[in-house]
Amino acid sequence: MFSHVMIGSNDLAKAKTFYDAVFAAMGAKPAIVDDKGRLIYMHNNGLFLVTAPINGQPATAANGGTIGFAIESPAQADAWHKAGCSNGGVTCEDPPGVRESAFGPLYLAYMRDPDGNKLCALHRMG
Repeated sequence: MFSHVMIGSNDLAKAKTFYDAVFAAMGAKPAIVDDKGRLIYMHNNGLFLVTAPINGQPATAANGGTIGFAIESPAQADAWHKAGCSNGGVTCEDPPGVRESAFGPLYLAYMRDPDGNKLCALHRMG
């Protein structure tokens, strides 16, 4: 359904440090930086991009928005969360762990990136 996700950042160097760490915890490579300075991450046939807003206005986080990443195991979700929180991210929601849902048990870990975007690592337990 989706071709890519792109978010804005007010500090691309800080964003690169953060996202290089969280994507490394998922087994992905560091960002490719294109000629416009955008960070491009490619992993499991998905694209995630970070850019300074093209309209010149400050980047802001989406109120009510969450970007979810498919994670292979609870251990990988914990590593992802630790990598992010050690590189400028801030934990949010409940601590990482199992939560019951209409889809069965899920292992979830939430944090905000340095620009305030809400991220979630999700592993389906069943």
